Amino acid sequence: MLSNLRIKQFLERTASGAPVPGGGSIAALSAAVSASLSEMVANLTIGRKGYEAIENEMKEIAKDAFKYRGKLVHDIDRDSDAFNDVVSAYKLPKSTEENRSNRDRAIQQGLKNAVSVPLSVAKDALRLMELAARVVENGNKNAVTDGAVAAMMARTSVLSALYNVKINLLSITDKAFVKDVAKQIKHMEKHTQEREKEILSAINL
Repeated sequence: MLSNLRIKQFLERTASGAPVPGGGSIAALSAAVSASLSEMVANLTIGRKGYEAIENEMKEIAKDAFKYRGKLVHDIDRDSDAFNDVVSAYKLPKSTEENRSNRDRAIQQGLKNAVSVPLSVAKDALRLMELAARVVENGNKNAVTDGAVAAMMARTSVLSALYNVKINLLSITDKAFVKDVAKQIKHMEKHTQEREKEILSAINL
């Protein structure tokens, strides 16, 4: 599993000529890093003098970030698996009409799955921006820049995951599906960029 590789091994695998891990897995990794940083800031706030009033909020953030981190680490492999499924579908036989029909169905289903994984990552990363916003606003001020990086990593995850959605949409023939996802993309991209600016503007350095 990609998620079980050491950091150096993962980077070497990414840099190699192999198609996976690619941008989708990196988007999931970016979101997992964001979750880790928000969790860290929350944990650095819990039990600290002067932050008693928001301790329960920080415990909630740490708990939520922990859950997202686990889910997104799993998504590193899910994205690569989805890509491999599409490749396998393209390799199916096409010598007869029935073969071609089965192959086309498998390709389209694979492409939809290859859209659903990064789309899910983007949605989770957008939620992580809100956790980052909360630790930036209320968390330990000595770790405010860590919260800022959490927000930026979440932003990067959203936008990069959506690029992976877009490229797969180009080959999907289900027009209603494409239209619905494209609408979601437009909304998420706009909201992500605006939200990042709002979060970072609260940091005075």
